[in-house]
Amino acid sequence: MQTLQSIFSILFFSFTFLFLLSALLIKVLSLSCRRYCDCEVCRDYLTGSWMTQFPNLADWYAHLLCNSPTGTIHIHVLNNVVTANPANAEHMLKTNFHNYPKGKRFSVILGDLLGNGIFTADGRAWHSQRKAASLALGGASVRKHAFDVVTNEVKTQLVPLLSSVQGSVDLQEVFSRFAFSTICKISFGLDPEEMELPLPLSEYIAAFDSASRLSALRATVAIPFVWKLKRFLNIGSEKELKHAIKMVNELATAVIVTRRKLDSKNNHDFLSRVMQTTDGEAMDDLYLRDVVVSFLLAGRDTVASGLAAFFLLLSKNPSALCTIREEISHVTKGKTDYEMSHDDIKSMHYMHAALHESMRLIPPVPFDSKFAAGDDTLPDGTEIAKGTRVTCHSYAMARMKSVWGPDCKEFRPERWLGKDGVFKPESPFKYPVFQAGLRVCLGRELALMEMKNVIVSVLREFDVEVVLKDGDLPRFAPGLTTSFKGGIPVSISRR
Repeated sequence: MQTLQSIFSILFFSFTFLFLLSALLIKVLSLSCRRYCDCEVCRDYLTGSWMTQFPNLADWYAHLLCNSPTGTIHIHVLNNVVTANPANAEHMLKTNFHNYPKGKRFSVILGDLLGNGIFTADGRAWHSQRKAASLALGGASVRKHAFDVVTNEVKTQLVPLLSSVQGSVDLQEVFSRFAFSTICKISFGLDPEEMELPLPLSEYIAAFDSASRLSALRATVAIPFVWKLKRFLNIGSEKELKHAIKMVNELATAVIVTRRKLDSKNNHDFLSRVMQTTDGEAMDDLYLRDVVVSFLLAGRDTVASGLAAFFLLLSKNPSALCTIREEISHVTKGKTDYEMSHDDIKSMHYMHAALHESMRLIPPVPFDSKFAAGDDTLPDGTEIAKGTRVTCHSYAMARMKSVWGPDCKEFRPERWLGKDGVFKPESPFKYPVFQAGLRVCLGRELALMEMKNVIVSVLREFDVEVVLKDGDLPRFAPGLTTSFKGGIPVSISRR
């Protein structure tokens, strides 16, 4: 009798396993058939044949978009419409904003890392978080606090570090660590060295980078069911992502715990302002965790990316470097770096133009996606079905002759200056580096201030030479923000 029960149990579980396996295979096959496309673009995407001609996926997209009459393409296997048309960008980000939320699919892809933070939220949750961030970042006292923090970090951390360099150093890594320290002090009101962590801080920063890279890779999978199955089974890249997010959560918890131990009254940092609700009750830790992760992504990754790209492009344009140094010398004559005011930095129009030009060519966030809430038609005539992922590609837009002229691929800060030499901004829909419309970046001015403060100090003190072989092209690492595979090796010498 016992033997018969054992046999029956084996048969039952075997049948159940086979049934589930068959259901999974049918699901995969149905999804494959629904998204199957034999057009040249989809074949190149699925086979990876584009890699024989282009160093980066973004460059292949830019090539396709530049050759499209409308500046728009459709990657059918991803159900993704990609556009580099400013009129379409304005339609998505302003005119028909409510039809292009981040969407549930976006939060499914990035929710494990970003939670319900401002970058994944829609509707009331997004409005509430944006209002809180706007109030916290908009005050004059906050801007002064941020300027003082950045100036002190440059003086006590960045300049001494670069002064100690012998041989070469990875400038991308240097800026990443610098930006992490400043965002902790500006947004969280604490020194990262004050946190009690079981592992070295560098390992948590590396885990954050891994989580960003692996989360971004989810969006490149033609059949999302594949990565979801890997997550369910806890195997492969999803197992690695789960471990990385666990470490990110530990880091966020350490930030919250450390901030709670410190006096949060009369502090200018954003976290202190949201730690308490209006009725004095403690804010939910899960909400605070999402706030911390969102600010790390926005304040560290984008600033580090912008600085790394700036020095990479500047190394290839010595005439621009000379002009920036002349401007710095003129504005700061008789002053040390640490005696400069915010107004001094704001008056450097050519440097401001050069920074905008570097972010035009290599934007910290190369593209931004939304999911259509309903059927729509873009200004260029492209039909959008409900549920379609629609991507505004800033990197490709910078390479469109129809948008930026025949010299669009050149690094030319002068395109941002009027005849009087004063900086002249472009339409945010032509230059959506900081987003536009209702989702325009709230930390834009703080990020520009931090980057320009660093640029002034580094160019006054050091000669920076990028160590790349002639003909080497930078390759981007997968991620939510732009970073370079292998970093940016440079040699540093005192002027």
